[in-house]
Amino acid sequence: MNRDLVVLVDTNDNVIGSEEKLLAHQKGLLHRAFSIFIVRQRDGQTQVLLQQRAFSKYHCGGLWSNSCCSHPQPQEDLKTSALARLNEELGFTLEDLIWVDSHTYRAELANELIEHEFDHLFVAWAEPDVSQFNHDEVEATSWCSLAQIDQQLVSSPQQFTPWFEPTYQKIRERLVLSP
Repeated sequence: MNRDLVVLVDTNDNVIGSEEKLLAHQKGLLHRAFSIFIVRQRDGQTQVLLQQRAFSKYHCGGLWSNSCCSHPQPQEDLKTSALARLNEELGFTLEDLIWVDSHTYRAELANELIEHEFDHLFVAWAEPDVSQFNHDEVEATSWCSLAQIDQQLVSSPQQFTPWFEPTYQKIRERLVLSP
């Protein structure tokens, strides 16, 4: 699917229009987004599937982030969009996602772009095959324990996208996850 537009929203997530994605990021316009965290239990630990963004991405290429994130298109259902994007980026399908929370954040990026998003956070407990990811979108994937993520956020936060830490912390607050 072509995802060249974003849905512009107010601070209560009410739709106020749409804009071309790059222009919205250049102007720092508040727009609707979603972030997905795929989690599993392995060896007594909760693990999160992280994605390293493809180096060719127009922003944050090569940085690690949550399992999947994107923007629904105008008139597109949020959860339907999120489920479709999982398949587009990571090459697998899921039946459902659990909406956990939403939050607004603003992050200035290295190339003078601004992420200003009303971000809807989803979780799915699953153990999908991630070997067929889209190389135009994803450089690599890795399952990391919560303790590993916490340690990496302290020791090398620069390896993560600017939105990862606040979205990850929101997920940790809302779920009963034990490291």
